[in-house]
Amino acid sequence: MLVAAAVCPCPPLLVPEVAAGAAGELDAARTACSDAVGLLAASRPDRLYVVGPADESARGPFPAGSAGSFAGFGVDLSVTLGDGPAGERSLPASLAVAAWLLERTDWADAPVEGLGVGEPLEPATCVSTGRELAATADRVALLVMGDGSACRTLKAPGYLDERAAAFDTEAARALGAADVDALLALDENLAYELKAAGRAPWQVLAGAAEGAGLDGRLLYEDAPYGVGYFVAAWS
Repeated sequence: MLVAAAVCPCPPLLVPEVAAGAAGELDAARTACSDAVGLLAASRPDRLYVVGPADESARGPFPAGSAGSFAGFGVDLSVTLGDGPAGERSLPASLAVAAWLLERTDWADAPVEGLGVGEPLEPATCVSTGRELAATADRVALLVMGDGSACRTLKAPGYLDERAAAFDTEAARALGAADVDALLALDENLAYELKAAGRAPWQVLAGAAEGAGLDGRLLYEDAPYGVGYFVAAWS
C-alpha cells in the first residue's frame, strides 16, 4: 500500500555541477526536493520505487545498484540508485537526478528500484502499473520525477503555447491536493503537445494512490527556463 510519495522535477540542472554558474537559480527547487524526499524517508517504507520519464531505450525496470552518469551534460559525475550489484543499463536522466537526490538525503534502509516510463503510456496502463507497485509491500513509497509543460515562454524548449500555463496550473493544483481524479483527467495528447514529460509518471502515482487516502502539499511551483517545475509531498 502506498504510504507516501514525493513529486520532483527532473532537469539535470538540479545538479549544481551541471548547472555551474546558474546553480543558484534552482536553489529553492533543490531545497523543496530535499524536503519532499526527507518526508519519504520519515514514512519508513518497506520499499521505494523511483518513477520517471525515459525514452524508448531506457524504459522498464532498473534494479537497485543501477548507475547513471551526467557525462552527457559535460560533468564527470556518476550516481547509483540504492545498494546492489551494478545493473546492465544506465539510468535515464530522470532517474539519475532521483538517485542524486537520494544520495543527498539520510535515506532509510528500504530497497530501492527504478522504473522508466514513456510519454506514449496510456492512462489506463499508468494506473495499472501504479496499482502493481503499491501492492508489492505493506508500506510502499514513490519518488515521482517529471516536469510540466516545456512551452511556457518564447525561449522555452518547446516555444510558447498559450495552453501551457493552464495545463501547468491544473497539474500543480492536483499534485498539491493529492487529487487522484484530477491527475487522471490530464489529457495525454495535450500533455504530449506541450512536452509535459511528467504526465505518465504522475498518472502512475495516481494509480498507486487509489484508496490510500493521502493528503498532499505543494512545496514549490515555478517555470524557470519556460518549463513547469513542481515539488509536492503526499503522506
